[in-house]
Amino acid sequence: MIRTIAYSPILVALSGLMILNCANGVEGAARPKPCAHAHNDYLNDRPLLDALEHGACSIEVDIFLVDGLLLVGHQRERLHVEESLTNMYLEPLRRRIERQGNRVYAEGVPPILLVDIKSDGLETYRVLRQLLLQYRTIFSCMQDNRMTAGAMTVVVSGNRAIDSISADKMRCAGIDGRLSDLDSSTPSHLMPLISDNWEKHFEWRGDGTMPEEEKTRLREIVHEAHRSGRRVRFWAAPDNVSVWEELYSAGVDLINTDRLEELARFLRLEKLP
Repeated sequence: MIRTIAYSPILVALSGLMILNCANGVEGAARPKPCAHAHNDYLNDRPLLDALEHGACSIEVDIFLVDGLLLVGHQRERLHVEESLTNMYLEPLRRRIERQGNRVYAEGVPPILLVDIKSDGLETYRVLRQLLLQYRTIFSCMQDNRMTAGAMTVVVSGNRAIDSISADKMRCAGIDGRLSDLDSSTPSHLMPLISDNWEKHFEWRGDGTMPEEEKTRLREIVHEAHRSGRRVRFWAAPDNVSVWEELYSAGVDLINTDRLEELARFLRLEKLP
């Protein structure tokens, strides 16, 4: 049951996108950490703000379509109408970007807003598409195969309406691929990211030394994705320093974390110039 109150009123870098790994970041808590991915950001104490404060360059938000509104949350039964994608993310981002001269951060490539659709993919994307078009001044958008670069890029994950997104002549979103898409002919401007479940592909959970064959497999995945101009992310990877070390070393572009402060410290103090 959704509590009703007054309701206040995606895409990707160019084809041939230069892939950045963690080492290209800069020191400073408020500066971008290119490989920091804020998993389920809305569960943080200060959604969006915590991610930006720690320099996350990819921010994940789960959405449900309810009565025509895109609501943010992890469980449908705990959604609130005031916690909409517009209120929690799009409007705050618009204000920040306009204040900062059409940028999220003062340097670096446009961060990703990863929108994970939890309700029906096609119905939800239809509403999401129209909403993103209203904010096309801040997002990278493609029209008739021509890119207009924005301060942030949107990638759709979860229940992805792949055919509908692919067919759009005017779109402000790209598609989150899977490891099965590594050899896909889909252009990188449409599928800029490859994400998958760590536990389905690797047995190592961060205890002891990562097996050499798994290290080799991880590097092969990264190499193949980068060869196609795509970035790489794993969800459900153990959220600890041992695993961060291996992901970083292999060149994984986005390190999934629920521990933003600790990951930022790991990158800032141990890994960045």
